[in-house]
Amino acid sequence: MIVRTLAEAENSNRKIVSPDGNWDSTRLLLKDDNMGFSFHITTIYAGADFEMHYQNHLESVFCMSGEGEVETLDDGKVYPITPGTIYILDKHDKHVLRATQEMKMACVFNPPLNGKEVHNSEGAYELEAETI
Repeated sequence: MIVRTLAEAENSNRKIVSPDGNWDSTRLLLKDDNMGFSFHITTIYAGADFEMHYQNHLESVFCMSGEGEVETLDDGKVYPITPGTIYILDKHDKHVLRATQEMKMACVFNPPLNGKEVHNSEGAYELEAETI
């Protein structure tokens, strides 16, 4: 059994801050845990507006608090994000995330992240990044 607390993880090397200042992500479950997915609590800072394109991963994102929107770039659809909303990037969707308020998100990635990933120039995470 694996037991971790968010508070402990936030005060360790499991908390990653984006170089662009849009988010931080506390990685509670990673590839080395051998569960087949990773689980993170991510904070999207108020005013953040950035493009992502997870070419190597599928992601599900559940909004726990805050408000914003996600726009799918292939069709230009905009979806409001509020507490209780989940969006699922099941087709490696190229998208823009905008936070009108700070948002706390629970995120699941498949395949799992190694730990130190930040977005590359295309808005993706590398498949084999450095481990924590």
